[in-house]
Amino acid sequence: METQRRCSGDDGEGERGLLHTWKGYSYSVAPERLLLPQSVLQVALGRNHGVLLVEGGQVFTFGHLPWKQSQTAEFTAPTLESALGGQRVVALAAGSFHSGAVTEDGGVHMWGDNSAGQCGLLGLSSVPNPTPVALVDSDCSPLQHTVPVLELACGEQHTLALSVQREVWAWGSGCQLGLNTTVVPVWKPQKVEQLAGRFVLQVTCGALHSLALVRCLTPQDVKRPPADKCGQCKQLLYTMTDKEDHVIISDSHYCPPGLEQPEDVGRLEVSLSTPLLKTSPSEPTLSSQTPASPPAPVNNNDPFQNVDKQESCVAEEGLPTLNFDLPEAQCSLATSAKCSPYPDEQAVKDYLQKLLDNTQAEKTPKVTKGGLHNLLPSASGLIGTSSTNALNSLVASCASAVGERVASTYEALSLKKMMGLYLPGTLRSGGPVSFTGDVPRAGENTPEHVRQEDSMQAKKSSSTGDIREEEAERMQRRLSLPGLLSQGRYAVHLLSSSYALLLSPRLLRKVGRSKTGAVPLTPLGVSDPEAQEVLPTLQTEVWSWGHGDQGQLGHGDNLDRLQPLCIKSLNNKEVVRVAAGAHHSLALTAQSQLFSWGSNSHGQLGHMESPSTIPRLAKLSEGIRVWDVSAGVRHSLMLADGDCIQPIIYYSGEQVKEDTVECGTQEDREEPSEGYTQQPVLLPFCMNLGFVSTVFSGGRRCVALSDKNVMGFIASLHELASAERKFYCKLCNIKTQVLRPLLELELLSATLGTVNFGLLQTLASRFWHLCHLTGQHAVKVTAGLRHSRNVKSLPILEHPSIFLDSYNEYCSTLADFHVMGGFLAMTKPVLDFFGKSHELLQRLAECTEENLAIPDILVALFSLPMNHLQEYGRLLLKLATCFEVCSDDYQRLQDSCSKFEALALLLKKKLKEAEFTFLFWKSFPGKMTDSLRKPCRRLICESSNKALTLQNSGRFSVNWFILFNDALVHAQGVAPYKNLFSTHHVFSLATLWVEPISEDNAGLYGLKMITPEEMFTLLASSPMEKAKWIRCINQAVDQALNFGEGQKFEPPISRSATYTFYKDSRLKDATYEGRWLAGKPHGRGVLKWPDGRSYTGSFKNGLEDGFGEFVAPNKTVNKNDHYQGHWKDGKMHGVGTYRYANGEIYDGSFQDGLRHGHGMLRSGKLNTSSPSVFIGQWVHDKKTGYGVFDNITKGEKYIGMWQDNQRQGTGIVVTQFGLYYEGSFKDNKMMGTGILLSEDDTTYEGDFSDDWTLNGKGVLTMPNGDYLEGSFNGEWGLGPKVTGSYFKPQLTDNEKEKTRSVKLGRLCVCAEEKWQAVFDECWIQLGCEAAGRGENWKAWENIAVALTTSRRHIQDRYTHETHFMFLKLRRVHSCLSVTFISPERLSLSHSRTLESLEVIPQHEGPITMERYHAIRLYLVKACDTSLHPLGRLVEALVAVYRMTYVGVGANRRLLPQAVSEIKSYLNRIFQIVRFLFPDLPEEGGVIKEPTTDLQGGKDSGLKHESLPEHEDSKQNIITDQSSFLLSHMVSSSALLLPVLLPRLYPPLFTLYALDKEREDDVYWDCVLRLNKQTDLALLAFLGVQQKFWPVSIYKPPAPAKKQEVLSSTKDACLASAVETLQQISTTFTPSDKLQVIQQTFEEITKEVQSLLKQDFLWSMDDLFPVFLYVVLRARIRNLGSEVNLIEDLMDPCVQNGEHGIMFTTLKACYYQIQREKVT
Repeated sequence: METQRRCSGDDGEGERGLLHTWKGYSYSVAPERLLLPQSVLQVALGRNHGVLLVEGGQVFTFGHLPWKQSQTAEFTAPTLESALGGQRVVALAAGSFHSGAVTEDGGVHMWGDNSAGQCGLLGLSSVPNPTPVALVDSDCSPLQHTVPVLELACGEQHTLALSVQREVWAWGSGCQLGLNTTVVPVWKPQKVEQLAGRFVLQVTCGALHSLALVRCLTPQDVKRPPADKCGQCKQLLYTMTDKEDHVIISDSHYCPPGLEQPEDVGRLEVSLSTPLLKTSPSEPTLSSQTPASPPAPVNNNDPFQNVDKQESCVAEEGLPTLNFDLPEAQCSLATSAKCSPYPDEQAVKDYLQKLLDNTQAEKTPKVTKGGLHNLLPSASGLIGTSSTNALNSLVASCASAVGERVASTYEALSLKKMMGLYLPGTLRSGGPVSFTGDVPRAGENTPEHVRQEDSMQAKKSSSTGDIREEEAERMQRRLSLPGLLSQGRYAVHLLSSSYALLLSPRLLRKVGRSKTGAVPLTPLGVSDPEAQEVLPTLQTEVWSWGHGDQGQLGHGDNLDRLQPLCIKSLNNKEVVRVAAGAHHSLALTAQSQLFSWGSNSHGQLGHMESPSTIPRLAKLSEGIRVWDVSAGVRHSLMLADGDCIQPIIYYSGEQVKEDTVECGTQEDREEPSEGYTQQPVLLPFCMNLGFVSTVFSGGRRCVALSDKNVMGFIASLHELASAERKFYCKLCNIKTQVLRPLLELELLSATLGTVNFGLLQTLASRFWHLCHLTGQHAVKVTAGLRHSRNVKSLPILEHPSIFLDSYNEYCSTLADFHVMGGFLAMTKPVLDFFGKSHELLQRLAECTEENLAIPDILVALFSLPMNHLQEYGRLLLKLATCFEVCSDDYQRLQDSCSKFEALALLLKKKLKEAEFTFLFWKSFPGKMTDSLRKPCRRLICESSNKALTLQNSGRFSVNWFILFNDALVHAQGVAPYKNLFSTHHVFSLATLWVEPISEDNAGLYGLKMITPEEMFTLLASSPMEKAKWIRCINQAVDQALNFGEGQKFEPPISRSATYTFYKDSRLKDATYEGRWLAGKPHGRGVLKWPDGRSYTGSFKNGLEDGFGEFVAPNKTVNKNDHYQGHWKDGKMHGVGTYRYANGEIYDGSFQDGLRHGHGMLRSGKLNTSSPSVFIGQWVHDKKTGYGVFDNITKGEKYIGMWQDNQRQGTGIVVTQFGLYYEGSFKDNKMMGTGILLSEDDTTYEGDFSDDWTLNGKGVLTMPNGDYLEGSFNGEWGLGPKVTGSYFKPQLTDNEKEKTRSVKLGRLCVCAEEKWQAVFDECWIQLGCEAAGRGENWKAWENIAVALTTSRRHIQDRYTHETHFMFLKLRRVHSCLSVTFISPERLSLSHSRTLESLEVIPQHEGPITMERYHAIRLYLVKACDTSLHPLGRLVEALVAVYRMTYVGVGANRRLLPQAVSEIKSYLNRIFQIVRFLFPDLPEEGGVIKEPTTDLQGGKDSGLKHESLPEHEDSKQNIITDQSSFLLSHMVSSSALLLPVLLPRLYPPLFTLYALDKEREDDVYWDCVLRLNKQTDLALLAFLGVQQKFWPVSIYKPPAPAKKQEVLSSTKDACLASAVETLQQISTTFTPSDKLQVIQQTFEEITKEVQSLLKQDFLWSMDDLFPVFLYVVLRARIRNLGSEVNLIEDLMDPCVQNGEHGIMFTTLKACYYQIQREKVT
């Protein structure tokens, strides 16, 4: 089998594009086959010539070609246009006597007659050969570019071009150009500005008129800013005149000659020979049709004349008859003028006349249906659509000026009297106009009556049409209404002595509209964006302009139009193609209907003898669907679907004799010839032409292009297109004849009920969407037949999801409506509307059975689309057989066929399930139907045959189990009662688990049913029933979980579902959404209670377990409690943060829902009444153990022991005033022995009985050393009473008395007992019951598990919370107040660190220096992340340390305790490290490592690229020269202090600064005074030997030159050493500071050696003065604090080494500076 290309003739073998030509319609006519070397793609016909486009882009011309200089008057056979050689032509057009071609790059070539400029070439009367014509867009200045073109259309004297931007360009002569110009002819192509901004789909030309098919404006296009000025003369389009009792708004704008811009859509067209009216020099010139007639007397019989004196209803007497007999070529206005008191008076008169013509034409009033809205024609109204917005703005401002006057008048008229204005009236010739009387019926069949009908139809066409479609088209309708009649409550009226009262149509529509519940069946756009992109639009408009003397413009009159005007009667007709003959026009709709209008002199319109000025349907036999059309001079050609697949051709128009000579004179005559058709006739020879793809007409000639049906491919394409067109017409008939009338019934909503009526509205909406999609597809496939005929362009093949989704959604809604009994409930409304005869419904539903019930007919009717799915599958399979099995096209067609067939089977199954369920509900007993019946619920099986019973049920109990697709229903009752089933319970399938029970026990066939709150056993009657129910339940559960996807036999035991608890006391009425496992919440989920409580986090076996968030509302303060942390067995357990509604925040450990362990409680804020912070140990929700309490209100901080929320035991209190208390507490009071110190060092040591209350024996020591010993009683600071002795130690010789001092720290908590809870939690995390009591391997496993779990939890929580917050933002209607915490995501570096820590390092075996450094590196990483137990420990210790010694705790007397606390940290952390690395030596132990070279050993053993420089110092190096062993002393200080101290440095150094404040002040004063001296003076003062004095120094800007040290030089000597020593303030640990000191000595030595130019060995006498100079010049502000910090925390093993000597030198310098005296 050949491929599709060969079998369809694409390779030029003559199988496609076969051309047949003929004239007329008689039986003797035989089409002539025109043979060409290639397949013909397109044909364009003129009056006497034609143009052919063949495959390959070549162009041939034939016929009479007078513009060819070498041609005679004889008929010319097809001749190649060689001038187009090298160009690939893609489109052709032919006018009466000229032609045009479009190349693939968008270029235009024209040739033929050019007498009217129709070829666009200046200075030539004719163009013999195709010549390029450029369309230059001058708007794109300064860079003008050529506009590419899509297609051309040619008339008799003009040419139109449609650009790629969908803009229309025109050139030639006549008003059919649509241009604002007086220069004729137009040689240069110009843009038609009236259509600018619109999406033009097609253009076509008649002899002297033009048509354009335009896509309707979208709502975005409607919002364009209104135009208030004329685009030509820049004058205002509207004028407003404020009279005494009314306002006149005029839109009668007139451009001066040569700049006229004709009225827009909806404006009244005036006679072209009328004079102009001008009221005053300040008003614009206004046009009028006829001279104004004198006003007629008031009709005294008018019932409304006395309603209000401010308004009158006066009819104009003797309104003249409008004259439409205009010269064909006349397109200019006369310039004679006549004054008138009102602008555009005649236009209003004519409007009133046409308004009354409408009442004459209609036998019954139709105001109630459409109101005034349907009586105002857009083609003869007062205001155009394009200017409505500007007029609305003017009316709004006008209404504000005269609102009260208009409102009072408007409300004075009763609604009944207003309606009376629009009752049918009479119009007597020459007599006054009356609003009462009968309408005469004489002359109904006369031509004059026909013209009146046309006028009436045109008026109707001005509105958007059917009032039933208003709600969906409100935006578009506003554009078509006159602006002054569509404003709010008060309408602005055109009032005068000769004007009738105009009422707001909105009020009339509100009263006259019948009460219906209709839904919009014709939305403005397609709901599916994908379909909107790939399928053609059906929302189109037809615009026309040019000569209208034969009514060919379709506006209801014979007027000419200078600019494009929309034919409103074709709106919503879904026009997809237009064609134009010489003086008639055709429009083809998506529903295969043909509208025609214009000249009908030879029956070319196909419907009646007289001409038609409005579009009318051509009279074709029922079932004939036209899908292609063309028009000649006086005939029309239609390509339609017949009874078979092969297309048929209809002809309508003149009969052409075979001997007729084709000449221009004969063609121009409009008299009827000897023969013509009364209506379209079938051409008998069309069946012999094969499969015709398109038809063409021109002059008297007809052409058809056909294809050979090779391998059935062409026939299959035609069958697909025909089936789609037929199906679309069927759907449209159902929509208009059944669905829409039913929806408009007044009581339909009450009859169906809320649920069913809502479903019916949804069904109607989706039915329309399916109908619209089918229409789009039919248009697309039909267009493919005319052009590509390629299977790859089929939307059903390229985008099948659009169709599959639409059908699926429609079927689902249809099934839901059927299940709810919607069709049964519609029986009465259908009977009321259609009567007892069901012929229409049966015919539309294609039902052949008799005596079918109405519900069955309706089900069959609305199930028709399902049958079309099978038709899709059949046609796609038929197309696939035209290709080779191995080809890609075959595979794609086969796949699409499978999809449609599968969907057809699925939807058929859905409908059967719906029918099965509907029948079940009809027989369902009791009142449970209303509660159980849901649209989406389907029945699977039920146990009414006692196939399933409940185990251990009562003797008289009856149980009924019903399995639906979403639930298992258990109905219960007692046998004797009439109401058998009194109760029922619904078990959701998503939370239902079924397990088979072994049949070993007594032969019972049991099924174990597991639900979240119940567990029961069902007994089947047989093994088959048991297997059946297990299979059905599992399949139903699986489909419920997977939304119908997949067919697993057993659903997963772990799943996601939502459930509301009803039994559990703790969870009653709570809703859980999340993961489940065997009937229990297990995994991540959300639990919400009705009272506002909610939990979001992890579950385990039905209880909260893991990390989660809990929110509980507090009604007292109207806020929420919020907990975020870890849970265990449904209670808070582990580390978490609880934010109380009263503002308190607890951050710490929980146990069994209570605060237990280490934690911090913050109460209040700084601006509240009682802010405080407690951090310490908790036991069963009470403060017990060591803790720190900061009372911010009192400015006190307690550091000590607690018991049951009270201070109990030893402790310390410091205040913001400098008081320091150290002693015992009891019952939250200072009670017992204690020491109290004030800021001035006054000290009391003795007994206390209350806070700051002295009571008992004690000693009070003064700052000068005097002391008072005795009995004290009273509060400190308020003058306590003293009984005792006063001593002055300075007066005695007793040394013991002189050195009396109080030793602090004896009555406080020792450092080792502090923060024991923090260390206990760390040990527990490692899996130890107490410190050091546990397994080493288990600790490492716990660390790895904790890191992995935490890392995954953070990542999962970030993903979940991001999604959760997104969903919450979408559910803005939720009233639950939830506090969101922004999820944090791990950085890449942090994630990599955690991954490296998850790997358990080598922790057993001998410790070498390499392993020691690896341990140090591991500790650095571990302490940097809080997810590691050591990191969490360090983080907690830093928090408690800062909490203790920051703020009020920054008291200098706390320094010894702060230092001892750090040492305690080091010891206890070192104990944990040695537990993890058991082979690590204990404190002071030595690591020995052999080495061959001492220096090499130092380098290789100590250098490590990952460690800082201070780690390579020699402070811990011990060398054994005899054995060449390199030893390293292990200490907690060297190992842990670099990790811990930088975090604790700020509060610690602050304490040192406060403690050494006095000494540092003395030191600093000396430094400032001594630094005032020059370098040489200071060196001399300090006693530095002159040999160490530098003579010259290097300057950095000029390193090659030396600068001599003068007596005035300052801060130049030993500068590098000074800068090095200054770095001591930027380091943290003692080892780092000692390293800085060592580097300072090295810099001094280096400079001195360069000065002496020899090696030099320092002695202390020489070194001390030089180093003293460096210290002075370094100007270190708190040097005393630095010295004391180093001294307190320095590693003991280096105190006697080189570093120790250097530090002693620095310390000596500090004390020496304090003693220096400068005179």
